[in-house]
Amino acid sequence: MPFATTQDGVKLSYQVSGQVSGRRPLVMLQGQANDHHWWDPVRADFERDFRTITFDYRGTGESGKPDEPYTTRGFAADVLAVLDELGVERADVYGTSMGGRVAQWLAADHPERVGSLVLGCSSPGGAHGIERDNAVRRSLAQPDRTAAERALLELMYTPGWLATHPGPYHTVGDPGMPSYARRRHLAASAGHDSWDALPSIVAPTLVVHGTDDVFNPAANAPLLAGRIPGAGLRMIEGARHAYFEEFRQVASPLVVEFLTRG
Repeated sequence: MPFATTQDGVKLSYQVSGQVSGRRPLVMLQGQANDHHWWDPVRADFERDFRTITFDYRGTGESGKPDEPYTTRGFAADVLAVLDELGVERADVYGTSMGGRVAQWLAADHPERVGSLVLGCSSPGGAHGIERDNAVRRSLAQPDRTAAERALLELMYTPGWLATHPGPYHTVGDPGMPSYARRRHLAASAGHDSWDALPSIVAPTLVVHGTDDVFNPAANAPLLAGRIPGAGLRMIEGARHAYFEEFRQVASPLVVEFLTRG
């Protein structure tokens, strides 16, 4: 299994697959407290057109798990360590959920490394971001863990999808994460605030979000699109947080079409 090493000495497990073509490779960034398996259900949709690159965030998967503060900006620096290890000077980037927050910093801080940018079910965070309401927070924090896990699934997917897709689910957290790393990931995502940096993004950008997402409220999508110069916006009707999986037949083609026209 290949690894990249960060400037502070953390080993990052990464994965590469798909077509080697004249196009830029595609970096795919998953959500909070998840490893690269987040992308397993849909990765093949992109491998026909791109060499795809994923990695396990520090704290997840096969990567190192230092017990120290994590930030979304720090995760963006980790992406660069992987790209440098692979000799990739410039890549397209598709980030979903917390991965979209990481992608914002990557594009803002390192514009020379990002070709086109897709931000899925993401948020600017901070004072300007729209937070989930207290009822959602309570459903996730209830002491009955089975009920809390069910609440998370219902935030990710519609009831119809859950009734016909019994799992396993790849979007509800890396089961092998130590508890301290989960807390570090939660703090990293909660501490994200890119509002002031967003206008400096020069990469062609598409913002994608499900209309029925209350886990990361859909109102964040027009905020991002309005803050990033020239960004496009696509809302997927009826989709919840894991729009890219449940509404794969809509989401994957629109992302591929956007990336391949650039």
